[in-house]
Amino acid sequence: MNSHDTICAIATAQGGAIGIIRVSGHDAIAITDSIFTPAGNNALPLSERKPNTVCFGYIKRVNSEVIDEVLVTIFRAPHSYTGEDSVEISCHGSSYILQQVMQMLIGAGCRHAAPGEYTQRAFLNGKMDLSQAEAVADLIASTSEAAHRLAMNQMRGHFSRELSFLRDKLLHLTSLMELELDFSDHEELEFADRTELTDISSQIERLITRLINSFNLGNAIKNGIPVAIIGETNAGKSTLLNALVGDERAIVSDIHGTTRDVIEDTVNIDGITFRFIDTAGIRETSDTIENLGIERTYGKISQAEIVLLMADVTEYTSSVLSLISKVQSYCKNKKLIVLCNKIDLRPDFIPTIPSLTSPNNPSSDSISLLTASTPLLSISAKTGKNIDALKHLLVSISGITTSSNEVIVTNIRHLEALTNARTAIYRVCEGISTDLPADLISQDLRLCLFHLSEITGGEITTDEVLGNIFKHFCVGK
Repeated sequence: MNSHDTICAIATAQGGAIGIIRVSGHDAIAITDSIFTPAGNNALPLSERKPNTVCFGYIKRVNSEVIDEVLVTIFRAPHSYTGEDSVEISCHGSSYILQQVMQMLIGAGCRHAAPGEYTQRAFLNGKMDLSQAEAVADLIASTSEAAHRLAMNQMRGHFSRELSFLRDKLLHLTSLMELELDFSDHEELEFADRTELTDISSQIERLITRLINSFNLGNAIKNGIPVAIIGETNAGKSTLLNALVGDERAIVSDIHGTTRDVIEDTVNIDGITFRFIDTAGIRETSDTIENLGIERTYGKISQAEIVLLMADVTEYTSSVLSLISKVQSYCKNKKLIVLCNKIDLRPDFIPTIPSLTSPNNPSSDSISLLTASTPLLSISAKTGKNIDALKHLLVSISGITTSSNEVIVTNIRHLEALTNARTAIYRVCEGISTDLPADLISQDLRLCLFHLSEITGGEITTDEVLGNIFKHFCVGK
């Protein structure tokens, strides 16, 4: 891509009443002027108008045939999205009109923009750093309030400010080490107090670790919190999935082993996206296909953040104990909710954790995952009883608040850079504690700075890195 070209692209989806074409580059205003006629006998051309103004007029062919009545908005560098002279042409949403205007712009000297080229130019022109540019794509793709808020916070620079704070700390640490190197001939001088160096490097390590640890939460918010619905056959798992998504998403039958594969669907609850996974019923069977489904069930349990353990209240204790004994090795460190289903058959049922001394309990280890604080909820997936209570419980147990302004990492590229930066700062901490020479410690400090700058795109970004990031954007952005 030639950054000196003037580019154009349709920036709106097809089918709307209005379609917007964006033009950006040194000749954006002049090229638009060549196909646009402002309304009024004494109207000024676009090149003579003030920035941040809107002009009504007509897009005309060379033979004066009117293609459309449009509004043209003018932005002058550097006060535009890309930091360049830019124009936005608001046409009627007809695909024919939009394509005709695009052809006229290209004929007048524009080039069709590549995916993400507008945002890439904004980055290259210093309007945003690389992490903010990536947040633009996340903002467009957000499907929940929590994901939208995360992307908006990152686009507004919350993550960048956190990284800037880290960078300042690292630069201070580096300057102390470099000063000591400059006066290495004077062995009696020690500019870098080892206690101060230890405190600063430890603080940096803790901050980076906090950001790394936030990735699981950020990934869950961005892609949906995975919730595995597990239980024995005919516990009501598919009925529950249908009740949660409000659609007949899974086949429901009294026949055991109906669900033989995993079925997934997403639901937005109070601004948080949950990805529900209906799994095959867990039981001993000689059916090869059903066994494959059960194997996939165990895999999905391992991937889930939250596990809904469904038990039939008509045989509650034995059902819970049998299920826990089979899945406990897959459920460690998961958030568990025990659902006592089919309460419509036993309205008087009161849910409890089975007793450790229960005669039906083959081993106390079989319920080691369950504690007095494990949430228990009686529901009827068939009638919908307490389904709303389950949704509220899921929001509560998720630990996500959509109003939080905490910096949370959502991008795998950022996670990799932070992990590499932490490895480097670990070596710094170790080097300081073992009195390693200052030049070796400085090398690791510079490496830590390098990895952090990979996130914001300082002096280290390459065309290959930029290409990989922006190729996933839509064309008009």
